[in-house]
Amino acid sequence: MKVPMVDMLAGYPPIKDEIETAVKNVFNKANFILGEEVARFEKDFAAHVGAKYAVGVANGTDALRLAIIASGIKPGDEVITSPFTFIATSETISQCGAIPVFADIDPVTYNLDPKSVEKKITKKTRGIIPVHLYGMPCDMDAFTALAKKHKLKIIEDTAQAFTGKYKLRGDWKYLGSIGDCGTFSFFPAKNLGAFGDGGAVATSDDRIYEELKALRNHGSKVRYMHEMEGYNSRLDTVQAAVLSVRLKHVEKWTEMRNAVAAKYAEALKGVCVTPVVPSNARHSFNYYTIRFDTKAKRDNAQKYLTEQGIANQIYYPIALHLQKAYAHLGGRKGDLPVCDQVQDTVFSLPMYPELTDSQIKTVTDAVKASLK
Repeated sequence: MKVPMVDMLAGYPPIKDEIETAVKNVFNKANFILGEEVARFEKDFAAHVGAKYAVGVANGTDALRLAIIASGIKPGDEVITSPFTFIATSETISQCGAIPVFADIDPVTYNLDPKSVEKKITKKTRGIIPVHLYGMPCDMDAFTALAKKHKLKIIEDTAQAFTGKYKLRGDWKYLGSIGDCGTFSFFPAKNLGAFGDGGAVATSDDRIYEELKALRNHGSKVRYMHEMEGYNSRLDTVQAAVLSVRLKHVEKWTEMRNAVAAKYAEALKGVCVTPVVPSNARHSFNYYTIRFDTKAKRDNAQKYLTEQGIANQIYYPIALHLQKAYAHLGGRKGDLPVCDQVQDTVFSLPMYPELTDSQIKTVTDAVKASLK
């Protein structure tokens, strides 16, 4: 049985009529740029996240870029982040003129390690970008304490973690609402995916919100009046209409993802390392990532599943501090030992809400067979 990494069509039929109605409404009004559907989605999205505001932008990368600028990060400032994530997190730091500084990761969650981050803080450090990798919440108690102690900005990279939650000092919070701002991607395969590109920044800071609104629209709040140089990064009205429909179903889909994850964990008990979700966290399971004790076992599993027609992926095979793009920073293997070990042994399995029991069995049987 072939099993895709993500089945984009499986969840469409139940909401097909809602989607088509929403899109036709936009077509009938022909208000394609910052139409009323964008404002409506921003309001509903902010309420869902638990933030005062949300600003829709063109994609998740722009969400990071504009959040960095709006948070007051200047050229020459240092921003500490994870080396074990997609390059958008770090390239946007560089593109704003700041310097990405990579700290090591936690061996259990694979998220940024607060202890390693503290060792990297210098007089030039102005911010931290914790990445809620795969949908697993970072240790936000530790990061908010660090930010307060050293007067740093926190920009949560929530691209893979919408609907994830963290119990911050006893109070449950949605990821993306804890730091100074949270960034989101609506890439189609995400938990809340558009039918194209899209992104958003959530914040409860009035100043950041006002700057974000100007930055996404050429630095302008009033047409042809430009307070700053900005960008052309507006969430498309059609995508906002689609996202508004999908937003109503996303909590149910997250529950379904967690149910799939539980079945994976049960079937793979004792076979490999499966995700461990602490009691103060809710995983969004954008990805389901397992880990082997050797690189050889991981590589063999990938080869075997691929031969069986089972989609799989390594997120991420070469950490950012070892990428050619960051050779000028002087990173070497051994600098971040936990990251070195994890990148060689992790392996992601198919994950989407509609994954069936028979598909799960096919996948997990293949993982077991690959080890024989």
